[in-house]
Amino acid sequence: MRFVDEYRDPVASRRVLATIAELAGTERHYKFMEVCGGHTHTIYRHGIEHVLPRNVELVHGPGCPVCVIPMGRIDDAIAVAETRGVIFTSFGDMMRVPGGNGTLLEAKARGADVRFVYSPLDALKVAVDNPDRQVVFFAVGFETTAPSTAVTLVKARDDRVMNFSVFSNHVTIVPPIKAILDSPDLRLDGFLGPGHVSTVVGNHPYRFVARDYGKPLVTAGFEPLDIL
Repeated sequence: MRFVDEYRDPVASRRVLATIAELAGTERHYKFMEVCGGHTHTIYRHGIEHVLPRNVELVHGPGCPVCVIPMGRIDDAIAVAETRGVIFTSFGDMMRVPGGNGTLLEAKARGADVRFVYSPLDALKVAVDNPDRQVVFFAVGFETTAPSTAVTLVKARDDRVMNFSVFSNHVTIVPPIKAILDSPDLRLDGFLGPGHVSTVVGNHPYRFVARDYGKPLVTAGFEPLDIL
């Protein structure tokens, strides 16, 4: 596949790994944290941890918003979904995330009107098609998905769709990075930043990592060679 296979090229990967081994040497141990769960998925899928030098360790960071959402927020979502007259819409990856009272999928099985959508605009269409019901969209994600939620809310306002609302659980990437850096037990040599978030916000928000903490942060895509 053009523009993808090039970033999975085993010959190029071996060359990069040889360079990493040369730069790392053998005198000390290095730890780098990938911040995004998308990077973690690629690292596991392609076995990157197992081909790095023994003294170069990847530490898995806070992950995606789906992974780190508090259980109480899931319970709140279920409570909203089970409210009479509500159609609760959500991305599919939130359906099986457990809270203290089960999952949205289990709430659906109990009779709640929970619907899977591909985008907040799909949820808005559900509201337009069901003017007698309150439609709630479960908004999650980093800076990558927040703009689409905002655009949908603006459209709902402009089109005077009064039965549409958002249960917002968006988060931003900088606070968790700062919390990690402020830890007194910090033992990291650098960070791998999320490429998709950086496409939206740029690299400027991360400058404090090097300026204030003396740690490097490199943003990268999600293929093996990107990460290496």
